[in-house]
Amino acid sequence: MKIRQIACGIALMLSVTSVSAIEGGLIHERPKLSVKVKLIAINDFHGQLESPGTLRNVPATSVLPSPATTPVGGVDWLAGYIADIKSKSHHTTVVSAGDLIGATPLASALFHDEGTIETMNRAGLDINAVGNHEFDEGKDELLRMQNGGCHPSDENSCQGSLVGTPVPFEGADFKFLAANVVETASGKTLFPAFSIKEYNDVKVAYIGLTLKETPTIVTPAGVAGLEFKDEAATVNALIPTLYKKGVKVIVVLIHQGGTIPVTQAVSTINNCDGNLDGSPIKAIVNQLSDKVDLVISGHTHQAYNCTIATKNPRHLIPVTSANSQGRVFTEIDMLINAKTGKVQSINATNKVVDRTNAAITPNADIKLIVDNYKTLVQPIANRIIGSITATLSRTANAAGESVMGDVIADAQLAATKDPGFGDAVVAFMNPGGVRADLTFLSSSAGEGDGNVTFGEAFTVQPFGNSLVTMTLTGSQIETLLEQQFVGCPNNQPFNRILSASEGFTYEWDSLGAACDKINPDSIKINGVGVDPVASYRITVNSFMADGGDNFLVLPLGTNRLGGAQDSDALEAYFTANSPVTPGLLDRVLLLP
Repeated sequence: MKIRQIACGIALMLSVTSVSAIEGGLIHERPKLSVKVKLIAINDFHGQLESPGTLRNVPATSVLPSPATTPVGGVDWLAGYIADIKSKSHHTTVVSAGDLIGATPLASALFHDEGTIETMNRAGLDINAVGNHEFDEGKDELLRMQNGGCHPSDENSCQGSLVGTPVPFEGADFKFLAANVVETASGKTLFPAFSIKEYNDVKVAYIGLTLKETPTIVTPAGVAGLEFKDEAATVNALIPTLYKKGVKVIVVLIHQGGTIPVTQAVSTINNCDGNLDGSPIKAIVNQLSDKVDLVISGHTHQAYNCTIATKNPRHLIPVTSANSQGRVFTEIDMLINAKTGKVQSINATNKVVDRTNAAITPNADIKLIVDNYKTLVQPIANRIIGSITATLSRTANAAGESVMGDVIADAQLAATKDPGFGDAVVAFMNPGGVRADLTFLSSSAGEGDGNVTFGEAFTVQPFGNSLVTMTLTGSQIETLLEQQFVGCPNNQPFNRILSASEGFTYEWDSLGAACDKINPDSIKINGVGVDPVASYRITVNSFMADGGDNFLVLPLGTNRLGGAQDSDALEAYFTANSPVTPGLLDRVLLLP
């Protein structure tokens, strides 16, 4: 009987210790040959506490109705996916490639994005590489996001007692990283350059980077006293330090990216069409040391899953991006040699935050915090900022012009035309950024017919982009107009007709060849023809300025100057011009 018990005991130990061996009657655990690390990556969350809507299930076509869509996002659902993955993985790190905050919906923006930080703390975020929008309210405010405390002047801050979070504001439990952002006065980085995580004695370094062009797309006050250094040079200079610390695996989190010429859809989020050729992120990766193993990118609000060469053309590494606003996350599996500490393999997959997934349980505590912020925001959302005489519709006419788009363009020109604020002569607005009509009839808030509330105006422009004024030549303005249409090398998936501010007029020919639809002689500013070789100051939102909606000529603009938030410009316009009357749609003429 005793012999049988001993035999059963040995069998039990062997069954639960698969990496064991018996030597001299003793059980010895074999050293593990590799370590598995799971990464969950997001980018450009932009404080999207609630679902931003849907993501297409299939690529878009020109056939109506629109393709089927999947409801996505919401920080409570993102947290549910994170919790599910963590429950199945021993070593998991959650990272963000920037723009976690800034350009946020009202429920986050009104409270200086404290709700985004608080919910991300509870969702399990570990690291955020600082993006350009983190600087929208300046250096000191960004430091408060990390360290906590109440806003120095805004009573909307520190609402924890009403939403269920600590008072004062707790700050981020996760680390902000910004290796290439240096305070000019001290010569030190604003935030740590890297974070080292250990997994079973294997060290992995995460380097965080902000795009070096940040000063060109953020208001000057937001980056005063800061220097933004070259991304690749910064990474390469850090590698000897990291190797001295025993690090052999290097992950770069960078707020810079690229685009792929396909419609963002569930079926395309793991594509790499075009291989990111000509993009800022590819140029950066091509300059990186071959000691870098993985790049997680952002900024362009694209989902892609690519493999790009470093400075050593034989060393190819994954380069990923996960769309924006919590619609998608990247699940990354790293297998690391336990003895050498070096990567054996990396596998990355973009996945949708699908709100219909019965296998995922959204985080109820996070949802309660979000719901409480939504309750608080209602009185502010209902504040009247101006009035209209009739509905301002975003519906475009046959030429592509809309009343609401024209009003937004007028507001942006008004905000940037004065000397020192841009000296702009024309402003353009992308149709995709106009998200709703301003209706004449009173809303459920009871503000009264014709009155416009802050919440209604914010719904029209919910992205919180900043204004960017730049110089284009007359020839580049013509190129911009040509890039509105399908068929040019910028791969516009469908015609996107820009709204233009008052005084700018042109005509386009529906029968014209691709890239030759605009009559250059028809392009006029206040009745004067645009000279192809002359320079003009034009204003767009920061999304467009970086090539958003495939307007690839705009990143070539020079002498950039950041400006106000687009929603602030619209509010100022209503304050100064109410009641606003719908104008004639006579700025864009369609031929024949």
